This record gives sequence, structure tokens and C-alpha cells, in this order.
Amino acid sequence: MNKKIQLIPVMLCFFAMGFVDLVGIASNYVQADLDLSDSAANIFPSLVFFWFLIFSVPTGILMNRIGRKNTVLLSLVVTMVSLVLPIFGKSYGLMLAAFSLLGIGNALMQTSLNPLITNIIKGDKLASTMTFGQFVKAIASFMAPYIAMWGATAAMPSFGLGWRVLFPVYGAIGILAALLLGISPIEREQVADKASGFVDCFKLLGKPVVLLSFLGIMCHVGIDVGTNTTAPKLLMERVGMSLTEAGFATSLYFIFRTIGCLSGSFILSRFSHRKFFLVSVVMMALSMCGMFVGGSKAILYIAIALVGFGNSNIFSIVFSQALLAVPEKQNEVSGLMIMGLFGGTVFPLLMGFASDAAGQAGAVAVMAIGVAYLFYYFTTIKTEK
Repeated sequence: MNKKIQLIPVMLCFFAMGFVDLVGIASNYVQADLDLSDSAANIFPSLVFFWFLIFSVPTGILMNRIGRKNTVLLSLVVTMVSLVLPIFGKSYGLMLAAFSLLGIGNALMQTSLNPLITNIIKGDKLASTMTFGQFVKAIASFMAPYIAMWGATAAMPSFGLGWRVLFPVYGAIGILAALLLGISPIEREQVADKASGFVDCFKLLGKPVVLLSFLGIMCHVGIDVGTNTTAPKLLMERVGMSLTEAGFATSLYFIFRTIGCLSGSFILSRFSHRKFFLVSVVMMALSMCGMFVGGSKAILYIAIALVGFGNSNIFSIVFSQALLAVPEKQNEVSGLMIMGLFGGTVFPLLMGFASDAAGQAGAVAVMAIGVAYLFYYFTTIKTEK
């Protein structure tokens, strides 16, 4: 019972982790407000995930000094600042600053929060618990488009902020998460006597399982952010929907991610991780085909739902494979894995250029490359005993 109580504030922090996914729908609204091209608008999600490249490994080192719990609390403070800025306006510079801080805070949070679970949960239950955390995170993710749409269509309740009402709503929840985690009696982890430096951390990429998992995380996040950003554009391009109507596509993606995470938390605790991974990637491949050629609302919705469910458990399986492969260096491995979220910068940038050149089919083709790599990663997953 004590462990379950300790998990409550941790899971609320996973909800706060999901705030980063508002960047998909937010970038579409900013694009409409400021009349930006696809490549210019995709700078926003790319900027958010750029900071994972810079801050993830230093955060892994920081955790050795101040502990995982204190690092999560620091991440919440930075995240709250990022959510305050858009209240004061929606200029290009202000949004760049807000999304940058959101990315920095999320880099700190994702690096420290996932290994914080190992302070409470051990062994073969790690992947299923992390997946349940992803389920909680996905709730915040699929709520974001609804809150933004409510703000965009309701004048009085949004306090004049329009779609930006999303930021203070999530800010209030983030404050609650920080307060509950602050009073939670989670014991601090034991740290090795010799602290790791940058060179020691990056040397871990010399281990094949760590390097392949790092690339797997890049592809997972690239597909995640790519779908989050591209799904509404597909419906606007091929079905003629307005942005407000097409925003449902982002929610549909996260609804099925949420369903996938919830079901995955049970499936992963009972069945083969390897087989479930393969089923997930096959669903993503079918989705890429549907999004590439689909011209009707029904086909596109089915394709978006498939990639939402298929991509929902990839992160937990890949991340836990890496953590369990090097148990004595979990903080450092976590930093490297979260650095892989830099895929959220690489993929949208490439997709933006591809869509400017060939429409949204070009963006889907970029995501399909990530799916192809995940098929290869499947061959490296060891069968559970």
C-alpha cells in the first residue's frame, strides 16, 4: 500500500510531463495566428525537443548530485515558468521563449522521472509501471486540443486568452504536482562513489543495446511529434476541414495512445514484450500506408488511431530494455535515452521541408523511415525467459 501511495504524486508528475505534447496543436494555432509556412511553424515542436539534446545528459549527471526527486521538482518549476509566458501575448518571440522553456523543463523531467520509478518499483514490473505512467501522460496529451478548442470558440470562459487558456489550466495542475511530490516520502537512491562525467556517459553509447535503444527512442518521438503536428494538416489538405475541426485528429491520436498505454500496462506485465513490440510496429506500418494514400476522413481517422495505439508502448519497452541492460548506470542511461527525444526536433524539421515540397505525403514518408528502423530494433530484443 505504501508503494501505491508513493506512486500517486509520481503519476501526477507524468501528467505534467504530458504538457509537452500541447506543442503539436499549439504550433498549428500559432501558424494560423501568425500566417506561417509549414517549415516555419514546425520550428516550434523542433525547438521544444532540441533542448533534449542539450540538457538530458547533464541532467543525468545532476541527478547523481541532488537526487532524482529534487531534479523532478526543479523540472516542474521550469515548466511552470514556460506556461506563464503565453498568458502575456502570442508574439513569435514570446512563443519561442515559452516553447524553449517547456522543452528544457520536460528534458529535466523525463530524464529524472522515469528512473525515479525504480526507487519504488523493481524488476520485471518496471516496463508495465512506466507504461501506466505513459497512460497518465497521454491523458494530458489528448486533453490539450480540447482545451485549446474550447478557448478558441468560447469568448468569456477563456478570459480573453482564446486557445492560450490551455497554458494557465495546465500550470495550475503542475503546481499541484510539485506540492504533492515535495511532501512525498520517497527515499533517495544510492549513488556510486565515483560520479560519472560527460565522457563516461557518452561511452555508454558504445554498448550496442544502449545505442540501438537511443535510436529507437529518436524514431518513436519523431513519429509521435510528427503525427501530432501532421494529422490535422492531412485532414485540412485532403478533406478540406478547418483548423478547429481538424484539431480532433490530434485528440484522436492521443485517445488511442491513452487506450494503448492503459492496455499495455496490463499486457506487458503478462505477455512477451518482444511479441507485443512487433504487433505495435506492424500497426504503425499500416498507419503509414493509410496516411500516405488515404483521401477520405474514415481512412485517415483509422490510420491516426492505428499509429496512436501502435506507438503507445514503444517508449516504455525500449527505455526499460536500456535501463535493465546497465543497472549500475541508470541515471546516465536515462540521460542518454531522453537525449534521444531530440528525434522530436529532427523529424518535424525534415517533415516540414518534405511537406513544403510534396504535400503532407512527404511528411508521412519521413515518419515511415522511423517505422522501418523500429522493425530492425525488434530483431535486437531478446526473448524473455
